[in-house]
Amino acid sequence: MPAEPPIRHPIVVIPARLAATRLPDKPLAEIAGAPMIVHVWRRAVAAGIGPVVVACGDQAIADAIERAGGRAVLTDPALPTGSDRIHAALSRLDPGRLHDAVVNVQGDMPMLDPMAIRVALATLAETDADIATLAAAIADPAALHETSVNKVAAGFADPARPARALYFSKAPVPWGEGPHYEHVGLYAYRRAALDRFVTLPRGILEQRERLEQLRALEAGMSIWVSLIDPAQLGIQVDTPADLARARVLMGH
Repeated sequence: MPAEPPIRHPIVVIPARLAATRLPDKPLAEIAGAPMIVHVWRRAVAAGIGPVVVACGDQAIADAIERAGGRAVLTDPALPTGSDRIHAALSRLDPGRLHDAVVNVQGDMPMLDPMAIRVALATLAETDADIATLAAAIADPAALHETSVNKVAAGFADPARPARALYFSKAPVPWGEGPHYEHVGLYAYRRAALDRFVTLPRGILEQRERLEQLRALEAGMSIWVSLIDPAQLGIQVDTPADLARARVLMGH
């Protein structure tokens, strides 16, 4: 297999929209004096890997980011996934295709360690991955059986090195004794891989597990995953209870 070209001009795109079933208007929820999406934008800027743009489906999100000094791009609110949203934003921002890699940072990770973003990009650069992502060891046995905790099966011969993702599931995979890993939904895509991914039909397993990343695996695309410390993730805010915890930890 020929070596992938080096990554020279990455960009970070944060997809965000107000519609959410469990926590409406989530991106604008105030934490420690600022909307959550602004905290995420600041973390992405601190990673220092390239420009940071928020791809938003609502003017109110764009206004919040621009007031904080950031850049936002409005996208069709009807787009079905974050991947579609970042692809649409990137197509508008960079029709000349200067940016050869894009990191998709979820807009509900206000405590994300900026270094985690750098790890995802480094994984993409150091492997032949189409897509790179992150995982963290599951320490709580109860979490292993929570369907809200997405798991990734990957054979880490050396935990300090990335491994190829073999499957993602809401079930506790793989079977047997040994560590299990929670998938962290942050992705680094080669530009061509993102272009291909958004044109693929939804996969059979994707629909069954309700996990978008399985679409890539079913189509033969490669996903490599690197481990991070769970503390680097912080709280992913999906529910009012998560928001309350984030407010306590971040000083209201």
